[in-house]
Amino acid sequence: MGNSNKTRAPRGLMRWVDARFPATQLFQDHLSHYYAPKNFNFWYFFGSLALLVLVNQILTGIWLTMSFNPSAEGAFDSIEYIMRDVEWGWLIRYMHTTGASAFFVVIYLHMFRGLLYGSYKAPRELVWIFGMAIYLTLMAEAFMGYLLPWGQMSYWGAQVIISLFSAIPFIGPDLAQWVRGDYLISGITLNRFFALHVVALPIVILALVVLHIVALHEVGSNNPDGIDIKQKKDEAGKPRDGIPFHPYYTVKDLVGVAVFLFVFCIVVFYFPEGGGYFIETPNFEPANPLQTPDHIAPVWYFTPFYAILRAITFSIFGLEAKFLGVMCMGAAIAVMFVLPWLDRSPVRSIRYKGWISKLMLALFAASFVTLGVLGVMPSTEGRTLLAQVCTAIYFAYFLLMPIYTRLERTKPVPERVTG
Repeated sequence: MGNSNKTRAPRGLMRWVDARFPATQLFQDHLSHYYAPKNFNFWYFFGSLALLVLVNQILTGIWLTMSFNPSAEGAFDSIEYIMRDVEWGWLIRYMHTTGASAFFVVIYLHMFRGLLYGSYKAPRELVWIFGMAIYLTLMAEAFMGYLLPWGQMSYWGAQVIISLFSAIPFIGPDLAQWVRGDYLISGITLNRFFALHVVALPIVILALVVLHIVALHEVGSNNPDGIDIKQKKDEAGKPRDGIPFHPYYTVKDLVGVAVFLFVFCIVVFYFPEGGGYFIETPNFEPANPLQTPDHIAPVWYFTPFYAILRAITFSIFGLEAKFLGVMCMGAAIAVMFVLPWLDRSPVRSIRYKGWISKLMLALFAASFVTLGVLGVMPSTEGRTLLAQVCTAIYFAYFLLMPIYTRLERTKPVPERVTG
């Protein structure tokens, strides 16, 4: 009798909640009754890991905000106060700085999986566009947060990036001044970047994540074969090649989470600066507008696009090299938004595409990584030439896609998922 009363209480509570809010229906629609393909592999861990890191960034960010002073006079000192005097402050800060890099690692791998298996193709165009909007907003969020420690590299890195707006004809100088809020980067810039980093952009990111997940669950998840599992259903109307996301994939994702947290903790406790890539050495010095660091470079997850910017050293049709570099850097991100309409292949997955698509994807990945490495290093004549070659490969992957995906011979796609 006692156990019966104990089970009735939660059920009665859920019936009361469901009468006022569709909690059970939401759980069923997005977890227990949401059927995902049964052949998910290693590449499908990174979506859930991105959600985990987002939660980490929000929670650690809230705690850091409690002790941070968003002013030119107090920002650097407040970081030192957090690291030295706030209880567990050093751990919270390292979790946040390491989490920023971890966020981009899992996001880049998540995006690469989309390229591998054609997750951007119909009917998932909106899923891809929402994902790209998250990526773009995340870049803005990271850039705003990069200035907040008010160290040497933070200050001068922001100075270089914001000055790029001045390369835009006619409106450039006024636009750069509007972004800074002053003639130079100052406490006003820091204060507005703090507001955007802590309040405005996180709200946008959370809204886009919800839209991304809702759009995904509306059309269903892709899989390594690129087959729509909704086409093959049993007598009960359930996909034959699908399994409920919960408990099967929630439990499976816990394995990925455990491995990720193991690596994450190793970095946090033993390599929090990441060899000078997560927290640059000049950022341990307070910002000095009168002293320029020996080499100014943005944090590593921006360096592929920074390398594209520096690769443009020539003028065309009267347009200055700096402006062309800014245009190419922007186009490198913008072209990914139209990817669903560039791929004309009749198949989704790289498994069944022709050898040209496989070669182009491999060259694209290699060029992106190479550009990232070159963006960290000081520019030389040889490195600039290599960056120009990699930039050409980067854009060729997208701009030639309508041609090689239409002309190449593809393999037959099986009716049911494999593996």
